[in-house]
Amino acid sequence: MSRSVHKERETKETRISVYLDLDVKGDVQVTTPVPFFNHMLYSMLFYMNSSAKIDAEDKQSFDDHHVVEDVAIVLGDSIAEILGDRKGIRRFSSVILPMDETLVLVSLDISGRGASYVRLKLRRDSVGGLSMENVPHFLDTLSKHAGFTLHVEQMRGKNSHHIVEAVFKGLGMSIYEATRVVSNEVRSTKGSL
Repeated sequence: MSRSVHKERETKETRISVYLDLDVKGDVQVTTPVPFFNHMLYSMLFYMNSSAKIDAEDKQSFDDHHVVEDVAIVLGDSIAEILGDRKGIRRFSSVILPMDETLVLVSLDISGRGASYVRLKLRRDSVGGLSMENVPHFLDTLSKHAGFTLHVEQMRGKNSHHIVEAVFKGLGMSIYEATRVVSNEVRSTKGSL
């Protein structure tokens, strides 16, 4: 049995639709008005070994902020709903991911306590319509809504495209590993998350 959900969110600024299946590797489709964000979301979902469809409409077209934030909200809420009480999941995962000159650490604890600690040195203001300041904002919003603690550390790298892509790929791999069901108990000495 696969763990899946379909969620939608509509405000005066955006309309977001997310379908996510954590257990069935299949088709991944991403459509937002931000080309590089599409590429990053696709990469993350691909490395999560999931099936997914994300559609995002920007109703006001000021900039990329609202779309990035609202996709993070709906995707995070989707992950949280799928995991429920988090019973049986591995919970922890860490990846050190190279991409050419770049090396990035992504470490994840699906604890129920959403927080992010991100240290990146991004030299460009934007890549493909995605403001680089919105990368840590996406990671923080996703973490809070999904209920996981996320650490992202740039260990090496100069190319902003490579750095961000390594982060999103590493995040996808970490989410996949941490969400695998490995027992029938909550993985916590407290007995709950």
